[in-house]
Amino acid sequence: MGKPTGFLEYNRQLPEVKPVKDRVIDYKEFVKPFSKINVEKQAARCMDCGIPFCHSGCPLGNNIPDFNDMVYKENWRAAYDILISTNNFPEFTGRICPAPCESSCVLSINKEATAIELIEKNIIERAFKEGWVKPSIPVRRTNKKVAVVGAGPAGLAAASQLNFAGYFVTVFERHDRVGGLLRYGIPDFKLDKGIIDRRIKLMEDSGIEFRTNANVGVDIKVAELKNNFDVILLTGGSTIPRDLQAKGREADGVHFAMDFLMQNNKRVAGDQIAKKDELHAKGKHVIVIGGGDTGSDCVGTSNRHGAKSITQFEFLPEPPENKNPATPWPNWPGIKRTSSSHLEGCERIWSITTKEFIKDEKGKLKALKVADVKWEGRNFEEVKGSEREIPCDLALLAIGFIHPQHEGMINDLGVEKDERGNVKTVKGYKTSEENIFAAGDMRRGQSLVVHAISEGREAAREIDIHLSGSSALDSKNHSLINITNY
Repeated sequence: MGKPTGFLEYNRQLPEVKPVKDRVIDYKEFVKPFSKINVEKQAARCMDCGIPFCHSGCPLGNNIPDFNDMVYKENWRAAYDILISTNNFPEFTGRICPAPCESSCVLSINKEATAIELIEKNIIERAFKEGWVKPSIPVRRTNKKVAVVGAGPAGLAAASQLNFAGYFVTVFERHDRVGGLLRYGIPDFKLDKGIIDRRIKLMEDSGIEFRTNANVGVDIKVAELKNNFDVILLTGGSTIPRDLQAKGREADGVHFAMDFLMQNNKRVAGDQIAKKDELHAKGKHVIVIGGGDTGSDCVGTSNRHGAKSITQFEFLPEPPENKNPATPWPNWPGIKRTSSSHLEGCERIWSITTKEFIKDEKGKLKALKVADVKWEGRNFEEVKGSEREIPCDLALLAIGFIHPQHEGMINDLGVEKDERGNVKTVKGYKTSEENIFAAGDMRRGQSLVVHAISEGREAAREIDIHLSGSSALDSKNHSLINITNY
């Protein structure tokens, strides 16, 4: 806990952000620094709640009250040790996690939750500044080798843990840079890519090998991995997007959201985009179909492009602003969430369905034919007389993902798939094929980065047990740090 009376003395406070007019002119992170004393005051708000429900809210099982207490006591090094014992990459989660831990905070029952994500981000940035973050070089090496296929958050977490356990780890990534969703799905204004590069350098210095432009199943045959590695861990993403098969779907101007975001992240990184392939929102009426985080990222990116107008559609009804009786504490609340991108400029429409993509005589998108829907419980019907056209030059489909790519590696490996098309696993993250494991979105379906990190850590522990008979690696909710040492 923090200060016994801290939650009575201090209100929740977050850092200031750059004004909209200043931040939409570039792709830099726009959250301003927060002073050390202010972070310590926020940590002081962590109350002696008896049962810290934030533990169950965090997929990683972070020891939140413990590191809050250390920050409050100005023992930042101890706070770092506690945080890193359960989370390999707090510099990522401290920026992009929706913080389910805060929704489970006991203080949030009748006050604003402890600012856990803010504290986490400041702990790790302080650790980098002070030089506490160093390569995790194992004490000894085994003679076993593990191939991790997919360099997203699950793969990176697993590689970090397995390397620390002494295995020779090679990470294969089909793209030209490491990071997966972190690199190509999340805009730079939310996660500066230098943050990823900083961590990858540490992992390389720890002994992990990264092979990019290495598409397993295409550039590299699966037989090569089976012959050269003792275990293969599949940590690719859920990359096949859900489509919207409305009339006119083939119109020039209808694209998947991830194609739009990936191209822009490459552009920001300095890559040259061929004119014929360019997806850009400048001067266009943009409609984002899908109300989740990916859709929000499309809104923020379109604002920086200089779109003429931006509208975001959500098929489901508008949720309540604050408390929702259907999702009481400590559950993740089903409430309306307004992101920083929405605040930069966006019209949001709920309970709406897209019936047709309307083309001009050249096949270019010019409008969407839409209609309102009325919900009764889980059932809905179209509202009669609500059909209309809305101008649109660029429609971005942000309606989720259905499963990982089957063609190539998954089919070649012969692993079983579940009823949703994900790689099927049994206890211990094992697939149907011997010495092949799976974790992250490839196994569970699209989810949060924090879930991917958790699955990568858990899979690494199971692989360690599989290869060595036991494991000293931390498992979920069981940190190796003893708080009494501080």
